Amino acid sequence: ELGWMSKVHVNRPAVVRHAEQIKKWKTVKGNWQAAWLLKAVTCIDLTTLSGDDTPSNVHRLCFKAKHPIREDLLKALDMYDKGITVGAVCVYPARVTDAVKALKAAGCNIPVASVAAGFPSGQTPLEIKLAEIKLAVEYGAREIDIVISRSLVLTGQWEGLYEEIRQCREACGEAHMKTILATGELGSLANVYKASMIAMMAGSDFIKTSTGKEVENATFPVGVVMMRAIREFYWQTGNKVGFKPAGGIRTAKEAITWLMLVKNELGVEWLTPELFRLGASSLLEDIEKQIFYHVTGSNALQHDLAMA
Repeated sequence: ELGWMSKVHVNRPAVVRHAEQIKKWKTVKGNWQAAWLLKAVTCIDLTTLSGDDTPSNVHRLCFKAKHPIREDLLKALDMYDKGITVGAVCVYPARVTDAVKALKAAGCNIPVASVAAGFPSGQTPLEIKLAEIKLAVEYGAREIDIVISRSLVLTGQWEGLYEEIRQCREACGEAHMKTILATGELGSLANVYKASMIAMMAGSDFIKTSTGKEVENATFPVGVVMMRAIREFYWQTGNKVGFKPAGGIRTAKEAITWLMLVKNELGVEWLTPELFRLGASSLLEDIEKQIFYHVTGSNALQHDLAMA
């Protein structure tokens, strides 16, 4: 629906003012904070995307995915038997098999997500992108995080962008597809909105802010614009598309603020792993520290959270 694209206008000063207000929101305290933090844990895509990833550190990541918070802390909160795990484990395609085996050996059903389609630059021929997606699915990935070609956005080739994402969606088969917009490289908030719409029109199950490799990753102005696009798409089509901020989210306070923003913009129904994810590698450590402090009243030492 190219007609939607021609009508897009983003009031940048208003968005920025709103984002500044978001930063000033008061966070929750006590048991309410613990509850929000546990909710955040269930929405984390626990990620390792390093050039030196090995089977052993992927196995360690998978163990942490199944046991994200120390058992005694969950017992103190009466949440030990509530099945608190992360939303998914995210790795490169070459490490998908390692993650699938580790999670199967651990006896849990946490999905494995894989980045693909020329991650992180997107500067890869489409044929290779599609082959990489198919291989990741063949290896056992149940979620695929693709990355778009930024040049198609920057040059206004909206039909070309739609076709690229549509073919990626087809290559994913039964796997869920998260489309990474790399918003820090799209040039304007209007382009962020347009790219969000095109990605959803092409069949994306999620739209995601960043690869985590850009200079600018998940920001509140971008989050507001993408969530408004999701809301408009839902009003127009009745289809709910998920949202995933990723990159630079490292503290428990930031995680709660993102949850509150999603609740404010999209509603409580979006606060589930099926419609909201946090892309993070170091966030879980700070969340566990905050829960440790809530339960014990003291700050965690390094050996207290050895698996963090």
